[in-house]
Amino acid sequence: MSALSLAVRDSNTMLRRNLLHARRYPSLTLNLLLTPVMLLLLFVYIFGDAMSAGLGGGAADRSDYIAYLVPGILLMTIGGTTVGTAVSVSMDMSEGIIARFRTMAIHRGSVLIGHVIGSVLQSIASVVLVGAVGVAIGFRSTNATALEWLAAFGLLALFALALTWIAVGMGLISPNAEAASNNALPLIFLPLISSAFVPIDTMPGWFQPIAEYQPFTPAIETLRGLLLGTEIGHNGWLAIAWCLGLTALGYIWSKSVFNRDPK
Repeated sequence: MSALSLAVRDSNTMLRRNLLHARRYPSLTLNLLLTPVMLLLLFVYIFGDAMSAGLGGGAADRSDYIAYLVPGILLMTIGGTTVGTAVSVSMDMSEGIIARFRTMAIHRGSVLIGHVIGSVLQSIASVVLVGAVGVAIGFRSTNATALEWLAAFGLLALFALALTWIAVGMGLISPNAEAASNNALPLIFLPLISSAFVPIDTMPGWFQPIAEYQPFTPAIETLRGLLLGTEIGHNGWLAIAWCLGLTALGYIWSKSVFNRDPK
């Protein structure tokens, strides 16, 4: 069997393993999924009128704020889902299964590839579920074309891949699941200080660069433009650059840590 065939076979096996773990222990995924859903409902039904008045220059229209909010919540969902990946990788490292895999005749990288592909699939499934909640409470994407929908799906998948590799690295360096969860908190915290909930120009001047120069803001603005059929500007290229950069960084970091000799 060629090296490529071996890698594909073993990666497929590890993917099935991780999907079975997610199915048998759904509590972590459900807890991470409930956070964006609760935030969506909270901001729409509790703060929606006040937020929409600010967006519309004084006219309260909750539907306008739903359209503004949902793209940010979808990307926040990906960040939350990848926290579970960091925890899962850390558990594999601390419980000794990785050490056992090292002694077996399997492709060395298949363990990480299985985690990454499984996490991306879970992220997309979570986005679909949260998106369905958004549609149920009034989100509509009537101005988007089929090509823009396809581009939006591609952006979500690419962003999930980028954050997943970062989360894998965080899990590999964490001594236990609790530390992995804490290390991955920026993946949930960063969307809160982006343009997900309010426009950047409404923030204090000293805070605007913090919100603008981070990966979530250009991705949110790009997804918002694609789903609502509005202008994207330079955000599309920035989002792709962030995704490719984070993917490369996470891959190199994870591979380096994983290939270290165990202590």
